Amino acid sequence: MMALIYQGGPFRHDKDGSVFGNRERILPARQRGFYREYTVRTPGERSRGARRIVCGGVKPALPEACYYTDDHYASFRRIVH
Repeated sequence: MMALIYQGGPFRHDKDGSVFGNRERILPARQRGFYREYTVRTPGERSRGARRIVCGGVKPALPEACYYTDDHYASFRRIVH
């Protein structure tokens, strides 16, 4: 998934690359539009599931930081790359 993010897609789901509002306020506060979300495929799940990568940066294909959640935004772990 990270390779697709850096390439700018193509993404499997229409909502991939859409603005993530950070309403939970778990990630560092930034202006609206800074964060974008991407679906991480969940084996056996027919819908998008709960797994996401949320990346932040001025340019979506050059994120400054990315975070992984497997509990639909209840918690995040920073992705180190």
